[in-house]
Amino acid sequence: MSENQKHRKTRIGVVTSSSMDKSITISVVRKLRHPIYGKFVKKSKKFMAHDEKNECNAGDTVKIVESRPLSKRKRWRLTEILERAK
Repeated sequence: MSENQKHRKTRIGVVTSSSMDKSITISVVRKLRHPIYGKFVKKSKKFMAHDEKNECNAGDTVKIVESRPLSKRKRWRLTEILERAK
């Protein structure tokens, strides 16, 4: 493993769309504590990722890793499918 690959960001999220060819949309949800009220608030962000084999479906839980720009909006690659949709 090279020095550059050690520090790549990884995210775990749920696939929201897989209708594109070799591309998927992932929604990553995280919980933040509100600075004043202390209540935990859910924040979500969408990522476009590259799925080389078109093996993901909507609802799958996946792990993605940061990569070089692959298109206008794709900067992430699919590394593994953690759980299939039921």
